[in-house]
Amino acid sequence: MISNIFHNKAVLVTGHTGFKGSWISLWLARLGAKVFSLSDNVPTNPSHYHLIKSELEKDLRIDIIDSESIFSIINEIKPNFIFHLAAQPIVLDSYHNPLKTFNTNVIGTANILDALRRSNHKCTAIMVTSDKCYENVEWTYGYRETDRLGGKDPYSGSKGAAELVIHSYIESFFKKKESNVRIGIGRAGNVIGGGDWAPHRIIPDCVNAWSKKKKPIIRSPYSTRPWQHVLEPLSGYLTLAAKLSKNKKLNGEAFNFGPSAYQNHTVKELVDQIIINWRGAEWINNSTKNSALNEASLLKLNCDKALHSLMWKATLNFKETAKWTGEWYKDFYKNGPKSAKMKTETQIEKYMIISVKRKSFIF
Repeated sequence: MISNIFHNKAVLVTGHTGFKGSWISLWLARLGAKVFSLSDNVPTNPSHYHLIKSELEKDLRIDIIDSESIFSIINEIKPNFIFHLAAQPIVLDSYHNPLKTFNTNVIGTANILDALRRSNHKCTAIMVTSDKCYENVEWTYGYRETDRLGGKDPYSGSKGAAELVIHSYIESFFKKKESNVRIGIGRAGNVIGGGDWAPHRIIPDCVNAWSKKKKPIIRSPYSTRPWQHVLEPLSGYLTLAAKLSKNKKLNGEAFNFGPSAYQNHTVKELVDQIIINWRGAEWINNSTKNSALNEASLLKLNCDKALHSLMWKATLNFKETAKWTGEWYKDFYKNGPKSAKMKTETQIEKYMIISVKRKSFIF
């Protein structure tokens, strides 16, 4: 059972103040892990991190590009597991500050790997990149783990570059007999869910506007994306970590984590599902259907490898994903942070129960 793997284990989560990092930190704490975490700042206000920080064993403020501090922490804690999620995650911000994006996403990743090389203690580390690591030629079938890496914008380029760094460390150091470190790579994208307040994202922009009785402007309502709830890729990372810790043959392998190949829906469909929780709310269509379609950038993942090697598949359908997301934000704005934290805990518990019933994976 995966739920027993992390009990009483020291687990380090980087980027824990971010959206996915805060969710996986709370989930690990609920699984009985001693969660150590590091990040340089809290990127948004409100923040999901503020709801879950009391669950952390140790909460550290360290810049991921500070190599010696990263090594000192890892060498001191000697975590059994590492989930590396620290990143500059916003595509638009990567245009404004490309050097910071490359430093954080590439050098920061190298610092975690080099600290593990130097400490060489028994550790299973999951390096989280992105679906944007693939060279996007906009074909209609899902990208496989063996497809070409690349990226035209600084964010995508940084994720492709991080993958090359990870691969070189695996081949040069972590596949040696004397290495005690095992590395897995998780790739996912189009993640939504409660507690995301990052700028330039469709759901945070909408709920921020609706909470102020305003109408958000939707520029590309007919763009399609394979939307998935935040718990989907996180369950993939946890499954990979648990199985990698028991199976050395998985060392160095990359896995896509995403929804069913048929779960592509437009921005309009997503917003119309979320808005059900906001009586009287509206949004403004600022794009014609044709121009929005021309702007769409198709990118979806083939997750067959995760199914066959890890026995993992996504659990929630599109309507459930949108419903859980909308209900979380409505709870936060109506009942406050304490209630929203309970909603996070409830959704984690409910997700684990449903996943067992649907045989997505076994907790």
